[in-house]
Amino acid sequence: MEGGTSLIFMVAMFAIFYFMLIRPQRKRDKQIKDMRAALKRGDDIITIGGIHGKITKVTDDVVVIELEHAKQRMKLQKWAIHSVVNAAEIEEITEVVAEEVAAPSEEEQNND
Repeated sequence: MEGGTSLIFMVAMFAIFYFMLIRPQRKRDKQIKDMRAALKRGDDIITIGGIHGKITKVTDDVVVIELEHAKQRMKLQKWAIHSVVNAAEIEEITEVVAEEVAAPSEEEQNND
């Protein structure tokens, strides 16, 4: 009976690892792969380094992006793209940054 119990324990441990670690990671990898395969010209993206840009050209492995303020172009590997940002998110980020710049911080108000 001890051999059967240890075998059941080993199978149970493998099942736990599979459902808690392996399966979610595979699902996430598939989502990222699908996102990178669906990239198209005009998409706003964020790289893994935090650079924001708009895609101007897409090939099999390479993406050319244009930076908004500098109007410079960068050539990147597709694996370097972290996420695609939709227009609503960009507007929200822009509004938050504008509010932070326009409103003085608490430290500045206390110093006055």
